[in-house]
Formats: sequence, C-alpha cells, structure tokens
Amino acid sequence: MKLKNDEVGIFAIGGLGEIGRNMYCVQYQDEIIIMDCGIKFPEDGEMGINYIISDYSYLIKNREKIKALVVTHGHEDHIGGIPFLLKKIPEIPVYATPFALALIRGKLDEHGILKNSVLHEEYEDTVLQFSKLSVTFFRTTHSIPDTLGIAVHTPQGTVIFTGDFKFDLTPVMDQPAPDFQKMAKLGEEGVLALLSDSTNAEVATFTKSERFVAKSLHNIITGIKGRIIFATFASNLYRVSTAIKAAVATGRKVAIFGRSMENGIQNGIDLGYLDIPEGTIVEASEINKLPPEKAMILCTGSQGEPLAALSRIADGSHRQISIKPGDTVIFSSNPIPGNTTSVNHLINKLYEAGADVVHGKIHNVHTSGHGGQEEQKMMIELTKPEYFIPVHGEYRMQVIHTETAQATGMAKDHTFVLENGDVLALTKTSSRIAGKIQIPDVFVDTSSTSEVGDIVVHDRKILAEEGLVVVVATIDYQHQRVLAGPDILSRGFVYMRESTDLITAAQKHIYHLLRVEMAKETKSDERELKKNIIETLQDFLYSRTERRPMILPMIIEKK
Repeated sequence: MKLKNDEVGIFAIGGLGEIGRNMYCVQYQDEIIIMDCGIKFPEDGEMGINYIISDYSYLIKNREKIKALVVTHGHEDHIGGIPFLLKKIPEIPVYATPFALALIRGKLDEHGILKNSVLHEEYEDTVLQFSKLSVTFFRTTHSIPDTLGIAVHTPQGTVIFTGDFKFDLTPVMDQPAPDFQKMAKLGEEGVLALLSDSTNAEVATFTKSERFVAKSLHNIITGIKGRIIFATFASNLYRVSTAIKAAVATGRKVAIFGRSMENGIQNGIDLGYLDIPEGTIVEASEINKLPPEKAMILCTGSQGEPLAALSRIADGSHRQISIKPGDTVIFSSNPIPGNTTSVNHLINKLYEAGADVVHGKIHNVHTSGHGGQEEQKMMIELTKPEYFIPVHGEYRMQVIHTETAQATGMAKDHTFVLENGDVLALTKTSSRIAGKIQIPDVFVDTSSTSEVGDIVVHDRKILAEEGLVVVVATIDYQHQRVLAGPDILSRGFVYMRESTDLITAAQKHIYHLLRVEMAKETKSDERELKKNIIETLQDFLYSRTERRPMILPMIIEKK
C-alpha cells in the first residue's frame, strides 16, 4: 500500500465478495480505525472447520497506528473475530454498544483474555477524538438491539459505514427508529465515501418491519395446541421477546436450551431489554413434566448446526428433550448462505420424527434485518456520498448495489466493486487503487488448535472425497533388497476384498520402484523416496480408477 500524505485509504480485511467476516478499515497518515471484526461460517466442503477469520498480518505490522476498533452491533459476522484479533494485538481499545459489549465480554472470557482487554461502551452520541481522525455514530435498525452506523471524520470528508441496516419505522422492544436527521446532517457536511450493506441488494422493495413478524408469530403461537419448540438466533432478542410474550399470553412456561441462547437472554434481562414475568422461565428439567399445551422450548440451531440444541433434539441425541407427535417446531430465521442444505436436512429430520414444522417466508415468521433496494437508495440520498463502495455481500450483490447507486445519479467512476485487501485511496477530487493487501483465509477448528492452515483443510477434503492409501515396506539399502512388503492398506478408497487385482498390481508397481531407487548410484533420501512413491502410485491409481486418494508411505529401513 502506498498512500499519499493527503489520501484517505479504505480497505476491507473481510466482508467483500462474501456474507460474513465483516472488517473494514479507514487509514489516514499514521492513524487507522477498524470497523467491526467478524467471522464467516464455513461452506459444506470445508471439513471440520467451525468458522473462518481473516489474516491480521497487515494490522499486526501496523499496530501502532490503530486507534480503535468500533463495532456496529453484536452479530457473529461482526464481532466473532475480536478474540482472535485481541490475542495478537491486545492493546486495541474496543468500543461497542451495551448489548454487543456484553456478548464480546462473554467471548473474551471464554478465550481467557477478558482481563487484558480494553473495552468501552459507545452510544449514538459518543464522540471519539484522535489527532487526525474522529469517530461519531448514528442510530439505525436491524434484527438486534443497539445497532449503530459509524462515521469516521477525516480531513478529506467523512467515511460512513452503515453496518447492517434497514429502515424499520415501527421497531419492537421500545427501540428507537433510525435517526434520519443525523444521516442527513452528515450528508450536508460532506460524505467522502459510503460503505453500505449489500445483503438485500437483489430485493427490490422495502423490508418488512419486525412488528409485522411479531404479530404474525403471535397469531401462529396462540393457535398451536401442542408443545412448541422455537428456534432462532440467540442474539435476535426481538424474536425471543415476541416468543416469550406469546408464551405468557397463552399460559405457557418457557425452557431455554443452548448456552448462547441462555447467555443472550440473560444479557437482555440484565440490560433491561427483556421484561419477563416471574415464573415464566423454568428449568430445563421441568419442561417434560408440563402438559404439551403449557410448554415452549426456546433453543439454538435454526441454521442446522450439528452440535446445536435443535439438531440434537431432531436426531434423538439430546439427553433431555426428544420430538413427540404433536410438537410444532418454528424456525424464525432464514438460512445463512452456505447453510441451506443443512437447514433443509434438519427440517426433514424433524418431520420424520413426527413434528410439524413452521418455516419460511410463507408463514411470515421471519423478516430480514437488511434493507432492500429502496432503503439502500434512501441511505445514498440521505448521506450524498462522493464515492460509493458496496460492502457486506457476495460479488453479484455488490454489482447490483453499485447499479442501484448509479440509478440515484452517482457517476459510474465514483462507484467501486472491491475485493478484500484492495486499497482505495481517496481525496475530495481524486480516487485510485493504491495497492492490495494479501489476506489469506484463516480456518478455526475449535476442537483442536485455534487455527488450521490451508494444507490441513485441503488434506481433509481429499480424505473425505478420495480416501486414504497406506504403503508399508521394509528395505535394506545396503543389499538392495525389499525385506517386507510393500503392503497396501485402503481406507475409504476401495474395498480391498473386492479389489485384489488392483492391490496386487499396485504392490508390484511399488516393488519395482523400490528396486530401481535402491539400485541408483546416488541413493534417494527418505523424503525423496516417499515423494517418488506418492507420485508413482497416484498416477497408477488414477489410470485405473480416475481417483486420487491421499498416499501415506511408511518406509522402514534396516540399519
């Protein structure tokens, strides 16, 4: 990256060309403001991976320039990466709204770094002042309380990051409506660049209000006679609040399953967002003693996560709850991109177990927390940016969002579809790409080490798709003899009893290779020998089967 002294650099560490991993930076001279630090959930083919974060090498290298990490709201794709960032750069001060901060504290505590972290609450009237940059906030609405947009004030003008937003004029839980006046004021003062949420760039209309869903859910819940299992995001207090109110109205007791759901509800109570009548919440052990028409279960797992409460209930592995005929399961969420197959599989399992399932838009049990094209246009018209950068979206969403911006009158050469790592250098009168930061994916496997490399994921994929072949041989280099083997073992590649001809041919192939290698004047070392075995056997097996299993040679040399 080569920024001129008067240029403002804007770049994404994550969040472009993808749903998740949101992390955007504004740099001016020797000051950097980071906005959000999220995770991305893996695709089905990324074996054994819990989630994906970004490589923070550029920020580590420039740690003395970082003035603050400011957070828009408490969803995983905006805060999930914070523990991993703070493990590498613990001195970064983190600013977040009360609900988001409560969730962040929980994460940092789990990672054992809470005591060493610098945390501050932010509000819509908070002002952060640094030597060259300052940060203010403005109120928006989303599917979680305490949602703010961020304005980074630079000598060249203001850089606005909307965060996740929609314009809900009738929000629930006594949350305030969006602050249009403040957005318009920022526009009047001069917005250099707008980084705007692109999730619903393909949706031509306004997004329905949360109040509409609340009414629909209340009607559905009050009409159900049997036990209700209600699944949603733990952080979606709006839905949780609606479900609990409907339970109270119908005389139901509520049991909570899933640690994140328990934490989310407790945070909501502690911060005053949830007002739950005494006696409504019962211990999980009590719910089975109640008549079905008096019971509601709130749980995690609306995305089909295999270890979440709902998945374990569906497959019969939950130690307290199992599906009974007459149960109704309500999915009050839409699948995150990449999770559709898992969610559909879970719904099928629930039907097979005997439950009725309420899901999807046709039942009006979910509305998006992201604005459609009309709201996106309104954001542009309010802020009147000189330059426009669609963020938080897959590539097609970014492209469509730029077209929407151009429809409002923005010049084509003032809209930018960027990739993670692209550095856009801006002044009031100029724009250019000032380089690219290399940002490889970092895979997190919480069951083992904290980070897993590309090679490990690649190997897992091969093992899953092609299987494993182990080659074992004992050799005597001195006398150029193969003392034992080569033996070949197959796991997940072919069934050995039915593939004796293939196995025998492969053994002969490797035996010949070993004899040739040992006869060379310049003998191969163990590493080179194994490499030759892998390459030779892979080519041979592919010629016979058109498959490339992982080859694991084990060579024992007689000393």
